[in-house]
Amino acid sequence: MDHGLLALQQRLQHEFANADLLGRALTHRSFAADHNERLEFLGDAVLNLSVADLLFEKLRLLPEGDLSRVRANLVKQETLHQLAVELGLPQVIRLGEGEVRSGGTKRPSILADALEAIIGAVYLDGGFAAARSLVHRLFKGLEINPTMAAIGKDAKTELQEWLQGRKMKLPLYRVVGTLGAAHQQTFDVECEIVELNLSERGIGGSRRAGEQAAAAAMLQTLRNTPPK
Repeated sequence: MDHGLLALQQRLQHEFANADLLGRALTHRSFAADHNERLEFLGDAVLNLSVADLLFEKLRLLPEGDLSRVRANLVKQETLHQLAVELGLPQVIRLGEGEVRSGGTKRPSILADALEAIIGAVYLDGGFAAARSLVHRLFKGLEINPTMAAIGKDAKTELQEWLQGRKMKLPLYRVVGTLGAAHQQTFDVECEIVELNLSERGIGGSRRAGEQAAAAAMLQTLRNTPPK
C-alpha cells in the first residue's frame, strides 16, 4: 500500500485487513473495470442507517418526519463532498485521463460517491460497528440540531413521507440508462411505486440527481392524478 493510502487509513482511523477494498473504493469507472460503484451502493445504505442511528440518539425529541429531513440534509451530496475533501480524497482517487483533464478530482458527485464507497468498504472489512463508528467520526465536526428539519425537503424525502403517510412501501429507484462519455455522463433513473402501478423517469448528472428528478416527476404525477 502506497503512502497516500496509508495516510488515508490513519485519517479514517481504520486499518484495512483487505487493502484491495480501499483501492477499489477509490477507483472510478473511468479508470478500471473493477470500480467502486457496487461499494458505493452498499455504502449508501450503511451511511443512511448509521446517520439514522446517530440522530435517534442525538435528537431524541424530534418526530420521524423531522428526523428524515435532518438525515436528508446530512447525507446530501454537498455534505458528503465537504467530508470527502476534508479526508483528502481528491489526492488519492483514481480516475481515467479524460476524467482528470475535465476536473474530476474536484467534481462533487465523484467525491461524494467515493466516500460512500469507502464506507461500504469499511463495512465489508470490519463489519457494521466499524462502519458506524467511521460515520459517527465523520459527522462529529458538523453541527447537528433540530433546526435542520426546517430546511426544505428534497423530492425523494417528500415522496417517501407521502407514501409512509398512506402506509405504502417506499419507491424503487433503478438506473435504466446512461448517456455521454465516462467523464460527462448523465443518468436516466426510473422511480416506481409498485402498489400504484406508477413509474416516472428523471435525468441528472449523477445517480442521486437522477433519482431526485425521477422523484420530482412522480410527485407531480401524484398531485395531478391522486389515487382513489
